[in-house]
Amino acid sequence: MNARLEVTKTYKMYVNGAFPRSESGRSLPVESVDGKHIGHICHASRKDLRDAVGAARGAVNGWKARAAYNRGQILYRMAEMLEGKGEEFAQAIKQSTGDDLRSARKEVIASVDRLISFAGWADKFAQVLGCNNSVAGPYYNFTVPEGTGVCVVVAPDEPCLLGMISLMAPALCGGCTVICVGSEAHPIPTSILGEVCQTSDVPKGVINLLTGQRAELLTWIAEHRGIDAIHAANLEHDEARQLRLGAQENVKRVRVRTIDDDAWFETEECESPWWIEPFVEMKTIWHPSSA
Repeated sequence: MNARLEVTKTYKMYVNGAFPRSESGRSLPVESVDGKHIGHICHASRKDLRDAVGAARGAVNGWKARAAYNRGQILYRMAEMLEGKGEEFAQAIKQSTGDDLRSARKEVIASVDRLISFAGWADKFAQVLGCNNSVAGPYYNFTVPEGTGVCVVVAPDEPCLLGMISLMAPALCGGCTVICVGSEAHPIPTSILGEVCQTSDVPKGVINLLTGQRAELLTWIAEHRGIDAIHAANLEHDEARQLRLGAQENVKRVRVRTIDDDAWFETEECESPWWIEPFVEMKTIWHPSSA
């Protein structure tokens, strides 16, 4: 009897509510920690990034216009769907990183909780970051935060799921649309997250997920004038410098964090409304008061 070869999955990107292959046709093999071939992921190109930026730009006005409470509902629904695929995420993390299943499940649970936390902040952070200003004259003067636009997330290699969710959620909460370049070392959870987005209430273009080689995309991310902000963590010194130098092209906001592995699980640090603040603009409103 002939032995049957297992059909391994080719994971797609997630752009504009669809699952395209890379326009270049390139893919990369993914191996488990013990060297076993477990699939292929798409190798995103400059053109794929441009397509993702176009999708995010097309969705940003609609996302910002939604009620903050509704954005919170959508993030909460994402958390529900992520938890429903929790075992699939845990197995993918275990295969790729070599973590035991208990640790992988801990990361998945923390990712669900992080989404829920920022879902809760969606209609509350404005009261923390904004204010009622004292002015002379018969006026009310308010400062209110508004999403800054299109934000690129450059996820750390580890923790591959929790790090990605922790960087995406504050920008989404604040009203930004997101393009995420997932973990290069452990990319499969990024691709599975696309399936979560597709089966939840996320409008197309609001979340876009790319996989591949980070170094190839960083130059274009830094220089692209359609990108308004960058949220990254645990980059090499030269990578962080590249992003900051590119910001001079359009004065985009660049926040590169350095966070130890265990610190990603700390709620006081990573679930603060001040993680939202870099991705909002402050708008001041004047209104006449009654005599």
